[in-house]
Amino acid sequence: MKDGAESRRYHHGALREALLEAAEAELIEKGEDGFSLRSTAKRAGVSHAAPAHHFRDLAALLHALAARGFDRLTAVMKAEQAAAGADAAGTDDAAGQVVAAGIGYVRFAIDNPALFQLMFGGRGGGDKPAELAKAAEAGFSVLVNGVARVGGRDALTTEAGWRDVMAVWAIMHGYAHLAIGGKVAWLSDQPFEAQRAVIADQVRRALRLAEG
Repeated sequence: MKDGAESRRYHHGALREALLEAAEAELIEKGEDGFSLRSTAKRAGVSHAAPAHHFRDLAALLHALAARGFDRLTAVMKAEQAAAGADAAGTDDAAGQVVAAGIGYVRFAIDNPALFQLMFGGRGGGDKPAELAKAAEAGFSVLVNGVARVGGRDALTTEAGWRDVMAVWAIMHGYAHLAIGGKVAWLSDQPFEAQRAVIADQVRRALRLAEG
């Protein structure tokens, strides 16, 4: 397909979105080792030169895909928090919001294992562009702000606050990686709704550091 035809087919960022959709499908199907700009372009139905209009190289495409993943992760965590807030009686709101974020974090990882692994250590490598750094920070701030509310302090200004954040994040991230790696199949093979209580219990245990 000629570039002119591609320009007529895709307008106002549609080519970029089409390439990102194709890239995620390639990632899921082939993994990072089988991933390439050429195969992404082919799946999107455009010429092999088309990705250069938006991504200078493979790393740039992977970085953009990872940023898209962080945006979705943040949205899932916030959706869980919104649902928990609607049901909360108000007495345990701060801790409940952190638990909800943790459940959303793990849910996203289980639903998107290839993308999750790319986001946290894929072969994008090198310096991270502003788009990716901003998206990752937005997701992390959901956790930081939640733990700070529980502890009654800004979690970013004290060593104790950072320990609280790390304790909670370690539970969330560790469970997510164990689950998508098949290391806790006795639990992760169950429907996700059956895993909620376990995730919630572990996050609450970690939150005891922040409540002190």
